[in-house]
Amino acid sequence: MLATTQWGGFHPLVHDFEQRFAQYQHCAHGIALANGTVSLEMAFAVEGLGPGDEVIVPAISFVSTATALSRVGATPVFVDIEPYSFNVDPAQVEAAIGPRTKGIVAVHFGGPLANMDALLAIAAQHHLPLFEDAAHAHGAEWRGQRAGSFGRWASFSFQNGKVLTAGEGGALTTNDPDLAQNFRNFSNQGRRHDGASYFHHYTVGTNFRLTALQAAVLSAQLERLPEQILHRQHAEKLLRELTADLDWLTWQEVPPEVNIHSHYLLPGRIGNRKSRDTFHRHLQKYGVPITPFYPHPLYGNPLYQQPGTCRILPCPNSEACVQDAFWLPHRLLLSEDETIQEVAAAIEAFAD
Repeated sequence: MLATTQWGGFHPLVHDFEQRFAQYQHCAHGIALANGTVSLEMAFAVEGLGPGDEVIVPAISFVSTATALSRVGATPVFVDIEPYSFNVDPAQVEAAIGPRTKGIVAVHFGGPLANMDALLAIAAQHHLPLFEDAAHAHGAEWRGQRAGSFGRWASFSFQNGKVLTAGEGGALTTNDPDLAQNFRNFSNQGRRHDGASYFHHYTVGTNFRLTALQAAVLSAQLERLPEQILHRQHAEKLLRELTADLDWLTWQEVPPEVNIHSHYLLPGRIGNRKSRDTFHRHLQKYGVPITPFYPHPLYGNPLYQQPGTCRILPCPNSEACVQDAFWLPHRLLLSEDETIQEVAAAIEAFAD
């Protein structure tokens, strides 16, 4: 790879990774991109979304889920999550649908898929497309079907913290061949993939291509991912078992339909009037990598405090989670049993 004269996105390694990753996620088409933020922005742009259009998104996610809509001029509509799955509440999605609604975004938070049965039924009933923000869900399954293969398209991230990473990078997956072609054209400066001249541009596009070096790194990691998911699964199961008697700690609720998930994060919530922030400081003293959740729901960002930038439904669960929730990262779940036992002991030693 290092000896090649072509390190850019036209190298065969990029195409090979696209095919392998799409197949891994049970999809027909994969489009490798510069990162997971531009993959969302590009997808919404290709969909033709713009001013006057609304798309429903959960109030708990990374900001790109919403700003990708804002970047094309559309309006994010923030709805609440379920209290312990941390995924969007289908009932709140249905309540938010209005005459300007053009789609629904399902974010698979932490690795387990959102309730795909309910969301697909709502989308079909209202004749709306369902989009997947699967940045956390590489290899995750709902009833044996992988993330990225349910909606009209799905966005993945290969950013530095993800379970599959090249430092930066992203991808879109879809089972629609025409949509896949439009994605490719847009991300490749508006060219067509038909053997025409390099200098023929048919639509307004841009350069969102992934590099060959990143594709090589991701291909190598993709080979190890199934084994790593199993390792994380074992570690998470062990940690849950060792802390099962703590009545003030509730780990993320994973529906039985989620037969595999990436274990990207292990979120939890602190109850019984104990302080999440004190718990955070306690685990930090033991060297445990812990993040005290997001500081606010997406609509709490200053950019969404401006009039006309969004629509917000009541989100009591989201508001509660920013006060009492936390997460542990996937790298911790690659530890050996002895380390997981030490983490469990540190958690049990907490006394607020």
